[in-house]
Amino acid sequence: MTLSRVQCESGLVFFSRKIFDDERGSFSELYREDSLLLSVSKQFVQDNFSCSKKGVLRGVHLQQSPYEQGKLITCLKGDIFDVAIDLRKESSTFKKHWVFLLKSSQGDTLYIPEGFAHGFCALTDDVLLFYKTTKYYEPSAEIVLRWDDPDLGIKWPDIEKRISKKDQAGLSLRGFLEKNN
Repeated sequence: MTLSRVQCESGLVFFSRKIFDDERGSFSELYREDSLLLSVSKQFVQDNFSCSKKGVLRGVHLQQSPYEQGKLITCLKGDIFDVAIDLRKESSTFKKHWVFLLKSSQGDTLYIPEGFAHGFCALTDDVLLFYKTTKYYEPSAEIVLRWDDPDLGIKWPDIEKRISKKDQAGLSLRGFLEKNN
């Protein structure tokens, strides 16, 4: 598996897979355990898939202990504005966020470690997103942060957004921290 990769000090890993195109279409490896992509071997236990129309904003979501999920996110079709927020209290990058533009045409994939909140906004129509997780989803452990909380400081794309009622009713960062002290 040929990768172009960038690793942040926080454990986030962004990379682009090699896509082989010819007159028939294309081929790419989505996941290969021996690719040495991650500095620590991860066991993925659940695969998820979403389809989103342009402007759909999903997140910002976090699974709390002991259900923290590492996520390997692959954009299969379209482009997304992807956000990861470090909420690991012991981390030197606690409360910092990173933004990535994932493009299916580039073979872009992002690994987000356990303890991060995650959200994305679809920049094109019919975005297809596939992601693997290191733990099973547990509804009782889910936290939703308010996507537009000024304390997060995320500069989301200036497009009309489609946001679920659940995501509109998320906690502020301050509220989350007070609740989890």
